[in-house]
Amino acid sequence: MESAAPTSAPEALPANAVLVHIGPHKTGTTTLQGAFHASRAALAKHGVRYAGLGRHPMLAVLALTETPGRRGDPPPSRELWDELVAEVHAAADQRVVVSSEFFADGTPEVVEQVLDDLGRDRVHVVVTLRPLARILPSQWQQYVQNGLRVAWADWLDRTLAKAYNGDAFAELKPTPSFWTRHAHGDLVARWAKAVGADKVTVIVLDESDRGMLFGAFESLLGAPAGTLTPDPDLTNRSLTAGEVELVRLLNFEFQRRNWNDALYGRFVRSGVAKKLLALRQPEEDEHAITMPRWALERAADLGARAADEIRAAGVRVIGDLATLSDLPPAESPDRPPPLDPPIPASAAAIAVIGSILASRKAVWPAPKKPAPPPKPKPPKPVAPGDRKVGTMSTPALLRVIGYRCLRAVGLRQRGKA
Repeated sequence: MESAAPTSAPEALPANAVLVHIGPHKTGTTTLQGAFHASRAALAKHGVRYAGLGRHPMLAVLALTETPGRRGDPPPSRELWDELVAEVHAAADQRVVVSSEFFADGTPEVVEQVLDDLGRDRVHVVVTLRPLARILPSQWQQYVQNGLRVAWADWLDRTLAKAYNGDAFAELKPTPSFWTRHAHGDLVARWAKAVGADKVTVIVLDESDRGMLFGAFESLLGAPAGTLTPDPDLTNRSLTAGEVELVRLLNFEFQRRNWNDALYGRFVRSGVAKKLLALRQPEEDEHAITMPRWALERAADLGARAADEIRAAGVRVIGDLATLSDLPPAESPDRPPPLDPPIPASAAAIAVIGSILASRKAVWPAPKKPAPPPKPKPPKPVAPGDRKVGTMSTPALLRVIGYRCLRAVGLRQRGKA
């Protein structure tokens, strides 16, 4: 049932529950995972284990879903998922949290595998949601950081105006994962069908209450308020329009030069983009990625549709589903965003620095070496008396000439005598 207010606390899950947080992307997942990782010791005091060694068991989940991850990363081993499963089973008497937005990419077959591996009787699924208008700009720039070359205006048109036909979402190229993740009604229904509606909780973020998300998870896990604390070392800002345009232009250059994915991962994703986010603080007047009015209205319509589907699914809801269809004020005039946003000089400088730092460990493709000339065939053996000058090697020829010279000198000496 839907809660009366966003702040109402849900009942705690069973003491041995496995809370599987499936995202999707851009719904507070990074902040939440950072808090879980930073608060491991505090959670353990209340019988809660956060599964995985790092902040996010991304590679383990990608190994299960077999979906593309970050460009330039090698395919993860299935052993990583098996190790995560073993960790969950080892904590049979504790509440366990497994959080990855890449669960949202899973097909119905993958969903069934998750339930079978983690324990169908223990799993409780949590979905975090926010309005599409807040997801679209952030998701597009994330795709750009993974190699996408389609401009914002074109991608927005493809995603909102052409992908949905009234009954279903078509496969959206070149980013087919978007509606798999963000057709939120379909996402909730896919998991509810497998695990049961009574074991699915949807948390609709309250953008005006930053503590709401942590509080909801603390209640589900039976932990007191304040157990989850943000990771102080985690920064999660978005790229500005100029910064993301810089990355997009680099994507074109990588394609033109046919450089491999490993170099892209090191130089662009982990070099340029990562250093821009870590080292640069944008000026207040720099352009953000904004949406025109038609796109905001379309996103609100799709949000209303998702809210109706989630209500019909009968899952527990924390927060206000009506906010998924809120129509915020237009962030830009009703015209396409600028095709060529200015790229700040400081952003270009940091991009160069990031490339230099990345180049220290880079292995560039070796230039192709010319094919070696064919080896000469050895001459056929001939009798000594039949050998001709043209068939003799240089050392042999010199020996013959020397011998003949000496012989000639000897004959002359005898003739004089």
